[in-house]
Amino acid sequence: MARARKAEEESAPRPGGRPRDAALDEAIILATRERLVRDGYSLMTIGDIAADAGVSRPTLYRRWRTKFELVVDALDHGFRKQRDSYTVDLTEMEPREAFTEAVRRLDPAYFTPDAMVLMGNFAGEAIRTPELLGILREHAVEPRVTLVENLLSQLQESGAVEAGIDRHAIATLCFGSYFAAFYRGESRDDIPEAVVSVLWPAIAAKKAARRRA
Repeated sequence: MARARKAEEESAPRPGGRPRDAALDEAIILATRERLVRDGYSLMTIGDIAADAGVSRPTLYRRWRTKFELVVDALDHGFRKQRDSYTVDLTEMEPREAFTEAVRRLDPAYFTPDAMVLMGNFAGEAIRTPELLGILREHAVEPRVTLVENLLSQLQESGAVEAGIDRHAIATLCFGSYFAAFYRGESRDDIPEAVVSVLWPAIAAKKAARRRA
């Protein structure tokens, strides 16, 4: 917090101006993300965020005009770290191994341990602030589900899985398994292998299975 205050003082306007302090911006962003998990969008306040980050309200408002704009940037901060993970390199993997890895990356908490709580908070905002849920769908849900769908399409082209499978339904089932485990109070660690052990015999190409037999 002391570092944030020091950064605030150093970022005060000087003759000719100076760039925004990146460390100060990050302190505010991280404080916002923590408040989103703890309080949810409706209950969190700019004053709480400023206090958590160790900055003044005017300092925060010089950077973000509204709470919504700040939250959008705080979410994007997390999304940027995830985007490179929405691919699976098949060159070093067997088909089943690649499918298992894709299911593992479906986990909302793959990067953010509190993602389930955060997603629940945003679902609760579906009526008051539907834009937040829309952002979550676009940047956190669809890329993950599309990853599995695209992988299954590649495995179909290579002949590893049956041509007639419903890729969308399979990806949706895999994604939903993490929410089921969360609400039942179960560990998510074994979900990828458990889900694939059930699905793979049903979707693997029968010709390939017969050859192995």
